[in-house]
Amino acid sequence: MAALMGRTEIGIREFGKKLTERELKPHGKDLAVTDANKTEYIDLMVRWRVERGITEHAAMMLKGFYEAIDARLISVFDPRELELVIAGTMEINLEDWRKHTVYRSGYHDSHKVIQWFWMAIERYDNERRLRLLQFVTGTSSIPYEGFKALRGSNGPRKFCIEKWGKTDNLPRAHTCFNRLDLPPYPSFTALFEKISVAIEETSTFGIE
Repeated sequence: MAALMGRTEIGIREFGKKLTERELKPHGKDLAVTDANKTEYIDLMVRWRVERGITEHAAMMLKGFYEAIDARLISVFDPRELELVIAGTMEINLEDWRKHTVYRSGYHDSHKVIQWFWMAIERYDNERRLRLLQFVTGTSSIPYEGFKALRGSNGPRKFCIEKWGKTDNLPRAHTCFNRLDLPPYPSFTALFEKISVAIEETSTFGIE
């Protein structure tokens, strides 16, 4: 395979320090990036971008956290459940949520699929509503000013529902943009089941 440009190492510059090189894996400086290993290189690069500069801090934070709370007490929670425990479960105002939701790609507030969506949310108890909010936005917290003040990764961004996919797809979320991609399901029952599976059984983290 012809080698691609670059090797499995990266140059980094820390504040106040000169540019240094760091291997993404052992002996990375001696490994050329090729078609055969480019997927591994991308995985290593993404992991480094996400974790750089915080590994030591995160380890210290966890050490302090586990000194205060026995790890066995929280082992029963998944990450989303733990956030709900820590952040609390404030009551969601459905009228405010709907009022400050925007739609894309053919959906609108009176579209039958959107009406089914809000019917489904009305049937959920508050904890499940928070889990849906968490699924779409990455957090179960609601700003003090309400849904009009929701923020995305680059500033204010309202809750958005976009028409997407086929009817056998699960809904998917883009947490940086507070966007739910919702397929045009043929019935309320199908929509209710698919949304319920998505918020309970799937993870939304990704890079777009």
